[in-house]
Amino acid sequence: MSNQDTAALVAEAEQAGEKLAAVRAEIGKAVFGQERVIELALAAVLAGGHVLLVGAPGLAKTRLVEAMARVLGLDWARVQFTPDLMPADILGSGGAGSG
Repeated sequence: MSNQDTAALVAEAEQAGEKLAAVRAEIGKAVFGQERVIELALAAVLAGGHVLLVGAPGLAKTRLVEAMARVLGLDWARVQFTPDLMPADILGSGGAGSG
C-alpha cells in the first residue's frame, strides 16, 4: 500500500468518525444522559445486528429508537412486549395455532 493509499484510507476513516460523532450528537439532543446506550445501539446497527431494549418505564427507549431512525433515515416500529409474547406472535411465522 502506497503512502497515498494510506493517506486516503486515513482520511476516509476520519471522515467516518466525524459523521458518527455528528449522528451521536444529533441523537443525544433527543435522549439525555444515555451516551453509552446510544453508542451501543449505534454499534449494533452498524454491525447489522439487533437490539433488545429493556428497562423501566421512562428511560427513553422509544425516544432513542425514534431518534436513531430519524437521524439515520430508517423506518421504525414499536412492539410492546409482555412476558408471554413469542416471536411468532410478531412475525406471524408458522407453528401451533397459526392458519
